Amino acid sequence: MIRSNRGKIKKTAEPPSRRSFLTILWTVLGIAAIGELIAVIITFLKRGKTGKISGKSENLIEAGYADSFPVNSVTANIQGRFYLCRMADGGFLALSSKCTHLGCTVPWEEKEKRFACPCHGSSFDSNGSVITAPAARPLDMFPVHIENNMVKVDTGKRIEREKFLKNQLTYVKKGLS
Repeated sequence: MIRSNRGKIKKTAEPPSRRSFLTILWTVLGIAAIGELIAVIITFLKRGKTGKISGKSENLIEAGYADSFPVNSVTANIQGRFYLCRMADGGFLALSSKCTHLGCTVPWEEKEKRFACPCHGSSFDSNGSVITAPAARPLDMFPVHIENNMVKVDTGKRIEREKFLKNQLTYVKKGLS
């Protein structure tokens, strides 16, 4: 308090105590945390899962001619974010480059003949099957179509799968290779 020239007492604003400052700070931080939690929940619920097959079939990518892919090879397609695998029997399989554990990009390790997730250590063989956890299911795949010896991959339809099945492979029709 300060006295003025006329003898009246003027009240001055006292700085807030440490306790009231911390109370205000924790209240603001708590409100911000609740807001972030609500945003995460809304985003999760909004995204939702629409079943085993998702997307539209408008993203058809021409990967190349079938005979340009050697048997037992894995070829990365950066544009489509997938790997085109040609199996020992000549069948084609297009695998997503995202790990099914948390979505990290999995590079193909030619020397070890496997996909290895750099984030959490999951690994997958050339048909996308899980070799080591924590991933619980194989790499997702995309439909492969072969027309006039041209291999086309539909990246608009990602297919989640529980295991590798022989009928997931696409073959060149006899007489067209």
